[in-house]
Amino acid sequence: MRRSAIFQKVCLTLERALDTGTHRPNKALYEKPLCLLVFSAACAFGASHQVAITIDDLPRGGDGPRSYTEVRALTKKLLAPIREQKIPVTAFVIGGHSDEMGEEHFREILNLWLDAGADLGNHSASHLDLNQVPLTDYEADILKGEPILRSVLDPRGKKLVYFRHPYLFTGPTPQIKAGLQAFLDAHNYLVAPVTFDDSDYEYALLYTHPEYRDRVNAEYIPYMESVISFFEQRGPLVVGHEFPQILLIHANRLNADKMPELLAMFRRRGYSFVTLERALADPAYQLPEEYVGRGGFSWIHRWSMTKKMKGQAEPDPPKWLEDGWKALGR
Repeated sequence: MRRSAIFQKVCLTLERALDTGTHRPNKALYEKPLCLLVFSAACAFGASHQVAITIDDLPRGGDGPRSYTEVRALTKKLLAPIREQKIPVTAFVIGGHSDEMGEEHFREILNLWLDAGADLGNHSASHLDLNQVPLTDYEADILKGEPILRSVLDPRGKKLVYFRHPYLFTGPTPQIKAGLQAFLDAHNYLVAPVTFDDSDYEYALLYTHPEYRDRVNAEYIPYMESVISFFEQRGPLVVGHEFPQILLIHANRLNADKMPELLAMFRRRGYSFVTLERALADPAYQLPEEYVGRGGFSWIHRWSMTKKMKGQAEPDPPKWLEDGWKALGR
């Protein structure tokens, strides 16, 4: 048996034994050294890495209808490999989407996630853009997203702990950023940062259109691996040590279909899967993060900006994807 195969088998055994139950920065500011990606790919197979998987925009992202029947089928397919492989996941809920299928059906969908072992966090009620609305409206929308979550968490003795910023926008001014953080602290929320940030939502939308489907099917996982490869190497250079990364993807048809391949890609690169709580226990997530602006992107970029390091950017999505995204009116 090859060394990498032995390592993967050991990781899987340990995981099972331990189990208890436009987002990118301005590309003009960054360089893209090919050597960094090549080095990362060469080293990944012998390394031991950890990742916490987070999934946004429950019950379903912007790739299609949110009817109860369609969302239920999509959710069950998305969760099947997560349940079977006992992968810890934290999913972030847009509470206002209960209006589209009714609260009873929405609770049923959320309970499917909880039954699969996932944790649930608040992604607000309406996915507002912090750059475009008053802070008081944004804060009210966070609170408006709570009742549907508490209605499924409370009966299980679970607490609502995590908040994920829509669009990863954290504040366009120092006053708004500080004010929002004070609000979150007062309401006992922990922010769920992201280090593996990507454009899965663009691939997901095009995947629902027949003229793009085959190409998306062929290129999605290689694209995701190129992003993982970049941040996998860049992260320790910025932070100073290897740390558990946090992946952001969305609840959509593409990820429901490709989840087995996505998990296999991580395993092939030497990853084990950890809870968001375990990831956040690493000192990396206590580093100062002083970015203020209208962008939403990886905390690795934010930390590097705070440290005034020379910028480097993850791979862009291919031109055909960006052109298709624009052609569909996004």
